[in-house]
Order: sequence, then structure tokens, then C-alpha cells
Amino acid sequence: MRNTARWAMTLGLTAAAVCGPLTGASVAAPDAAPSLYAPSALVLATGHGDTAATVVPERAVTLSCAPTASGTHPAPARACAELRDVGGDLDALTGRTDVRCTRLYDPVVVTVEGVWRGERVSYERTFGNSCAKDALDSSVFAF
Repeated sequence: MRNTARWAMTLGLTAAAVCGPLTGASVAAPDAAPSLYAPSALVLATGHGDTAATVVPERAVTLSCAPTASGTHPAPARACAELRDVGGDLDALTGRTDVRCTRLYDPVVVTVEGVWRGERVSYERTFGNSCAKDALDSSVFAF
């Protein structure tokens, strides 16, 4: 009888261990690390003009952050780390206070299209000039 109970318990625990992850019932915490199934791949572009609709992109790069940082971005590892730090909120990238720019209005538009942690991203930001864009304390738009 003891052997039967032991075998039943072992079989039950083995089935739970093998089949449990397959049920799809587990829910990850919101702050959990991204899984392999949540891609983070972006295309960043920049050009001179007032809006993305009227701008011809002058430069574009790719940035992939999952599973590893890669792409044509000049500093993909640093850019991905900065995006993770702000939770993918591109508006949270702040400017440096030690940079002084002229008020010459020569607008520069930066667009970001793609997927961040499995969610669609479509972002546009207009800077007054190139100096204002480069004054961000971030390497995300430094390309």
C-alpha cells in the first residue's frame, strides 16, 4: 500500500510539473522581466520639418532589445537600457540642463515605429532644432 501511495504521489507531482506550464493560466507580474514572447523591435527615423507627414526621413536606424540588444543603432545596448529604465515611455526621456541651444527654429522630427514588449508603438516628437534633440540626456535619439 505504501508503494502505491508513493507512486501515485510521484506521478501526480510529475504531471503537475510537466503540464502546469502548458495550461497558460500563469500571469506574470507587471514589473516582470520581458519574456522571449514579448518582442521589442523599433525603427527610429529623423528628418527636418514640422510633422512626420511632411518630412522625408534623413536617417533611420533599427533597434531590437529582445532577446539581446542589436540593430543598426550606434549604441543599441545603452539605448535599450535607457528604454527599460523609463518603461518604454519615450516622453520620459529628459533633456540635460547644462546644454544651451539657440532659439533658431529649424524643426527636427523624430519618429519611432514598432513593438515594445509586445505592444505596438507609434511615436512622433518635434524638436525646435538639432541642438534641442541632441540635448536629451539619452542615447535613444542619438543616431
